[in-house]
Amino acid sequence: MMRYPSYTVLAVFAVLVLLPDGAFAASAHEPAYPETGQYSEFPIPLGVYEDGHLESVWDKIVYRAKLDPFNVVASVIFLCAILHTFIAGVFISMAHFHEERHQKKIRVEGRTAEAKPHEDAIDDVSFRSTAYHFLGEVEAVFGIWVVPLALAALGFYGWPNLREYIGHDVKFTEPLFVIVIMAIAASRPVIRLSEQALQKVADLGGGTATAWWFSVLTLAPILGSFITEPAAMTIAALLLGRKFYELRPSVKFAYATLGLLFVNVSVGGTLSHFAAPPILMVAEKWNWGWGYVFLNFGWKAVIGIIIANLVYYFMFRGELSRLASPRKVSLLEINRPLQWHDRDDHVPVWITVMHVLFLAWTVLTSHYPPLFIGGFLFFLFLVQGTQHHQNDVRLRSPLLVGFFLSGLVIHGGLQGWWIEPILTSGIKDIFLMLGAAGLTAVNDNAAITYLASQAPSLMESAKQAVVAGAVAGGGLTVIANAPNPAGQTILKGYFKGGISPLHLFFGAAIPTAIVIFTLSAL
Repeated sequence: MMRYPSYTVLAVFAVLVLLPDGAFAASAHEPAYPETGQYSEFPIPLGVYEDGHLESVWDKIVYRAKLDPFNVVASVIFLCAILHTFIAGVFISMAHFHEERHQKKIRVEGRTAEAKPHEDAIDDVSFRSTAYHFLGEVEAVFGIWVVPLALAALGFYGWPNLREYIGHDVKFTEPLFVIVIMAIAASRPVIRLSEQALQKVADLGGGTATAWWFSVLTLAPILGSFITEPAAMTIAALLLGRKFYELRPSVKFAYATLGLLFVNVSVGGTLSHFAAPPILMVAEKWNWGWGYVFLNFGWKAVIGIIIANLVYYFMFRGELSRLASPRKVSLLEINRPLQWHDRDDHVPVWITVMHVLFLAWTVLTSHYPPLFIGGFLFFLFLVQGTQHHQNDVRLRSPLLVGFFLSGLVIHGGLQGWWIEPILTSGIKDIFLMLGAAGLTAVNDNAAITYLASQAPSLMESAKQAVVAGAVAGGGLTVIANAPNPAGQTILKGYFKGGISPLHLFFGAAIPTAIVIFTLSAL
């Protein structure tokens, strides 16, 4: 059933992962900016600009652009990547067009698998269709645009600085963590356990589609405060796919639910100080503990989630009641054969406990890649040894999300020159909150709060406003919150032609407004 690399490959991988940083470096290099520990000459650290004498935000941005023109080039490339995400559906359509034309051609020319003498032959592949499909993968966009960014950096700063920026200054801990946590959270025992827990709540409502819709969109995001947002997004998206999207709701309701999911997960991790990336990035520096985060964000976020769910329920209650037909709730009633991965047989308790322990280990060691990746290798051994209780460990989605985040942190690390003046311009807290929410729509919310943490003069109320805006705006776009690509990857098959960024934005607008109100007014 399952296919894994040989133990030799896994062993080599483990050795590479566990080697200390710089093990393959030819020689030690002195940091370009010792005061910040930055090895590359770009980007210029914010404290080096010495532009405090400039009062206008625009003057600071213009000054920094003139001081280092590469700032403008990097931001233009970043803007192109953002625009690319909004037209990704066009590339998918082109891929489908060329694939259909290719299939007709190879059937006529006898180049299909059936026409070949080999038992395990495959159809000839259309490279053009594959290339367009790659360009249409939202998760691949930022990685693709790293290529022109790297070429620009080579032209401005040369290879040594590009090597040090990507190889040393940029930290890929979060992308690696997301890959591992997604893979473990999507395992059959964890999904079964989560489904059984949510089933208890759904049973209170009769096990209908409405009950499942409420339980997943309320409890799964809150669960993210304890198992981290990427894991909560994975579980919620998988369950929504099976219990809601399989029932084929209207396009409007499908996007409303997707936007609600993204917003709820973004704010649902605010009951703790380690689960939501935008809080995790600043908690240590600002000395925010579990109690502080819960009192200032967590309980308000829960109220916002409940209100947003109720608003959408009343908007779509008629359709939900139609989806709640008992004949439509069970996967057995859906017009397709029951798949192996849909089976409902028992998973031994000890296997489930081991999976939960691996999940806990990954969360506990989330800042130490050698530890959680090493644990993941042992997890793969457990899965292989209990295959008949497992489903395939599918790494395609986690790897795509990891690729997305890797590209995002590479680009995001070069945007501080214009974001920092905006966030520290002394505007009122409410406008700072709205501004942070708006910036989050075009940049990962963890990057927004991280940049805010670089401003030593930021008032406590302003810090709270930035974080509140960042988490509230985390559902407006796919790139707004780190777990969103995971949800998109899992659910995009339910949307014809892929997920539309514009429709997602409108689907998330109402929940975002509600959460902004609860976080600011309560």
